Amino acid sequence: MGPLSPASIILLLSLLFLSFLLCIWKRTKDPIVYSPTFKPYPLAGHLPRYLPNRNRVADWLTEVLAAAPTNTVVLRIPGDVPGVLTANPANVEYILRTNFDNYPKGGRFSDIVHDFLGIGIFNADGETWRVQRKTASFEFNTRSLRSFVVQCVNQEIQTRLILLLERVSTNGQVIDLQDVFERFAFDNVCKVSFGLDPNYLNPESTDGLAQHNNGENSRTSFSEAFRNAANLSAGRFWYAIPRFWKIKKFFNVGSERRLSESIATVHNFADQVIRSRKKEKQTSQNHDLLSRFVASSGNYSDKFLRDIVISFLLAGRETTSSALSWFFWILSSRPDVEAKILDEIHAVRAKNRGTEKCGYDFEELKEMHYLHAALTESMRLYPPVPVNSAQALKDDVLPDGTQIKNNWFISYNAYAMGRMEANWGKDCREYRPERWIHADGTFQQESPYKFTTFHAGPMMCLGKENGVHSDEVHSGIHFGPFCDGDRRKKEMSPKGYVAHAPHEGRLAGSCEGKKLLEVFPSHLCV
Repeated sequence: MGPLSPASIILLLSLLFLSFLLCIWKRTKDPIVYSPTFKPYPLAGHLPRYLPNRNRVADWLTEVLAAAPTNTVVLRIPGDVPGVLTANPANVEYILRTNFDNYPKGGRFSDIVHDFLGIGIFNADGETWRVQRKTASFEFNTRSLRSFVVQCVNQEIQTRLILLLERVSTNGQVIDLQDVFERFAFDNVCKVSFGLDPNYLNPESTDGLAQHNNGENSRTSFSEAFRNAANLSAGRFWYAIPRFWKIKKFFNVGSERRLSESIATVHNFADQVIRSRKKEKQTSQNHDLLSRFVASSGNYSDKFLRDIVISFLLAGRETTSSALSWFFWILSSRPDVEAKILDEIHAVRAKNRGTEKCGYDFEELKEMHYLHAALTESMRLYPPVPVNSAQALKDDVLPDGTQIKNNWFISYNAYAMGRMEANWGKDCREYRPERWIHADGTFQQESPYKFTTFHAGPMMCLGKENGVHSDEVHSGIHFGPFCDGDRRKKEMSPKGYVAHAPHEGRLAGSCEGKKLLEVFPSHLCV
């Protein structure tokens, strides 16, 4: 192809100029209304504001939303559709309940995580989502599944977690608690979802790392591949240049190459388990979620089942480890809260079964109102999933007057909502479990549109709706005589993956003395 002629160059420049004028005309005809505290730059939009804050996005967005008159702003990044960010409970209720059908997850979200999650419940809309939701909701409310979850968690605690902590306590060592919680959660969620034990938490190792023989290398690689796939998929959301990850994927380089390899390992392993479960359908009765989906219909494809189970694996692993890590990080500097929790535990134990027995049933956990409050307050300040998003199907106006256009995204920020004075008062940044305690000493609920950790409306968290999770705090299954968190709070804090943690570092814990250990299974917001 030869060089362009002068006439062709003039024609091309004219077309570009006309396109520019058309864009200006459209914007003048139907201008975007921005918050007076969060105006964009010409052409660059809000990118110059985002770039210096990309390593502290959660706190930066909290500051932005707190400064806005209605805790809601419009965001525009070049190369991406505009969107609305909100920490306003009225707006959250509107998109999650009042006008729910206008705000599906949408193509923007599903495109980013499709390689990993496929059309699983986290990534599905419409009838596909309803089918999965209906089946999962029914199963989560069965007594047999609740009993199976309790059995899995108790077994993991008694045969692995407690043994690991005893070993570390005896040796006076320091361990990475967040890593231990991740392994603990992954073992549990694999048992519940797949009926498979990856043995990712090894009590024989001082750091909890499972050391497998050759026969179990596939399970180890599955665990590591799942972690990598989750982290790298989440990283796609934070590119300064939207969709740049697609270029890397096309050339199969960098993080996208590692993501592709990790996803292949996860999918191959999951496919093997699914084929095995289908063969066992007529000869055994397994209680895991995969077996239940297989038994409920013989028409589900292997891919459909794989997408469902991987979504539940992601929910259980990430949210549990994040919530536990933040909870113990807070307790490490709040001995007053820890003492109140222990007093309540001892009172319930003495009342119901004496002091020698360990483990609690769900009825006993419901009596632990201060424990409920302490965990809920931790998740208010450090929600396991800090941001959720949807996509508008039609032009709309939110309750606070913010206009949102067709195809725009809208994100409600749980992390910021826990830090808004309009929502929680002037002490909103303080950790104060008492804000959840009624005058009569019982735990009091808040609006799910204000405390959005468990989602709300038709997408209310499945785990919250069944006895497995015991109201807001899931199920505190076991308390042991361990875990005095390392007091170096200023030096280290939890570091998040898919789930949230805004600071760098890790959570260390020294196992010395008689302190609290409280563990609970995951909550699923789908």
